[in-house]
Amino acid sequence: MIELWFGILGFMLIMFSVLEGWDFGAGALHLLVAKTSAERRQVIAAIGPLWTWHEVWLLAAGGTFMVAFPKAMATAFAGYYLALWLALWSFMLRGISLEVGGHLPDPLWQAFWDLVFAVANVLLAIVFGAALGNVIRGVPLDETGEFTLAFFTHFGVRGRVGILDWYTLSVAVMTLLLLCAHGATYLTLKTQGTVHERSMRWARRLWWAVAVGFPIVTLETSSVRPEIFRAAAERPLAWLGLLAALGGLGALITGRRLGREQRAFAGSCAIIVGLLIVLGVGLFPVLLHSTIAPEFSMTAQQAASSPRGLQLALYWWPPAMLLAFGYMMFIARQFRGKVRSS
Repeated sequence: MIELWFGILGFMLIMFSVLEGWDFGAGALHLLVAKTSAERRQVIAAIGPLWTWHEVWLLAAGGTFMVAFPKAMATAFAGYYLALWLALWSFMLRGISLEVGGHLPDPLWQAFWDLVFAVANVLLAIVFGAALGNVIRGVPLDETGEFTLAFFTHFGVRGRVGILDWYTLSVAVMTLLLLCAHGATYLTLKTQGTVHERSMRWARRLWWAVAVGFPIVTLETSSVRPEIFRAAAERPLAWLGLLAALGGLGALITGRRLGREQRAFAGSCAIIVGLLIVLGVGLFPVLLHSTIAPEFSMTAQQAASSPRGLQLALYWWPPAMLLAFGYMMFIARQFRGKVRSS
């Protein structure tokens, strides 16, 4: 049962990463692919109807975390207090910029909120990337079962670490590049005209940057947490995730060469899904790895609710997912096709 709920939590986080990931990436790039106010409205129209729904998956993941692993959630949320506030304010600024940016026809007003929108999306990608780096590297969990995180301490990856160090910054930058490449690929699917052409060029540059940066971050990860690779190599599900990522890479390359935008975008999604599956399988069963001493780490078994509670919670999950997927399909159908240029 614990393995099942770990998988459910991972599934919801993967859905959020893929869906909200292209929103982050497209928003971060919109000042680069769109040079005029009309072009920027085109980019915002490509993601505007969807961003609030995509955030639902993060809320669902938080609810699942609370139900299935309450001890880990209580510990993590208290320790990540500063990072959570940064993410919350970035979400708020992004939402405000989308809602009020088009209320006045004044160019200065619109330019200001366009800048806020881009900065908020860049910050969100970096914050979530740094959070991922913290999950992989670990947190300064001590014998009391608690931890706190400053912005940074000694900039190392052992002992009393902070949110930022050389490794978490590397993961944050890599996440920003990957989500921007994902967002640019999405914009090539949804836009027309000049924005479409610029998005294609940026997608090509960014995927090359990802290809250069990914091996570097992988080597860094093998130094920081080598046990992740050993665990993944022994578990068949991780190999399926790797095959999904490689299949996505093939679809991305062939889709871009043949001008098949849907195939390229599906490949981009598959790359993210596959990589996160490999990572999640390699991390299990550790939820909070201690950088102070491995014996202080918190596992899924230690943090889980009672077996009875997990069983009762499982009853509501299938109907909730049916409603979620049904509405997602409805929204996707309503806003399918390209956004027309003004």
